[in-house]
Amino acid sequence: MESGIVMATQTAPRALIDPFGRTVDYIRVSVTDRCDFRCVYCMAEEMTFLPKSELLSLEELEQVCRKFMAMGTRKIRLTGGEPLVRRNIMQLIRNLGAEVKSGNLDELTITTNGSQLHKMADELVDAGVKRLNISIDTLDPDRFRSITRWGDLDNVLAGLEAAKKAGLAIKLNAVALKGVNEHDLADMVGWAGAQGFDMTIIEVMPMGDIGNENRVDQYLPLSQVRADLSKRFTLIDSDYQTPGPARYVTVAETGKRLGFITPLTHNFCESCNRVRVTCTGQLYMCLGQDDHADLSSALRNGGETGLEEAIVEAIGRKPKGHDFVISRRASAASVSRHMNVTGG
Repeated sequence: MESGIVMATQTAPRALIDPFGRTVDYIRVSVTDRCDFRCVYCMAEEMTFLPKSELLSLEELEQVCRKFMAMGTRKIRLTGGEPLVRRNIMQLIRNLGAEVKSGNLDELTITTNGSQLHKMADELVDAGVKRLNISIDTLDPDRFRSITRWGDLDNVLAGLEAAKKAGLAIKLNAVALKGVNEHDLADMVGWAGAQGFDMTIIEVMPMGDIGNENRVDQYLPLSQVRADLSKRFTLIDSDYQTPGPARYVTVAETGKRLGFITPLTHNFCESCNRVRVTCTGQLYMCLGQDDHADLSSALRNGGETGLEEAIVEAIGRKPKGHDFVISRRASAASVSRHMNVTGG
């Protein structure tokens, strides 16, 4: 492997178990805060992104991932921003994908908006990626442009087709937006099933200032979405589980899975096995809390030992649950950072 990283010889690293007995074996790594879309529920249209000088190098990101792997991590998801727009990102994907091929990692997955897949799908498969989560909130071209501000639906659909032909397993992620795409979701569920894709619907999360948009107006509880979908589809409760937070049903008419992620109406904290690392090396123990640990300084100043100690100390602060709330009385975001900082 051509990672260029030399791991120091250490005693066996400690397993990562939080104060509530949950084993942390899944990390989500945001490789960039930059994105080629400006989705209305994620960020303001005029965003100021981090200076590139503040980002961890790809080699440093790999070193952080490998330290987590040595401490029991079995699944890594690369997120953004849009992860596939980071320069030379395939270097990191190939090196981590080799660990999947060797059995040291169960899975390397990527969450993407699909904009780059028409030219990268085959390369991702060759690198060892087997599954993608693709964010798409409507199949209506005009609404897609309105939601993403900069996105082109035809380009994303071409990427989906390329990923499907390359043999990648695909799950669609759709954020439910009141008065925007709520009447599109049933058509999306039917279309996803016909394409052979699983799908997850997500409640909007109160993260970061999104400019003139108001999350109170955007918020659509998934209990209502499920009730509406049940008028068209037979939804059968399933005990299927992934390392993520979705609760699944099987859509009888298509045979495919439909997940619901409900951070507000029914949180997923009790089984949380994951933490998030940003592109600047900040470790967030909870998506819905601002507490974090600086792995960048720990790595650069303390090397392998410093990095391990910082991770262990941070996991010891992992909270029992998040504090997400959406209300007109609490109009500010529950956490100040935008979704593109840590991914979903």
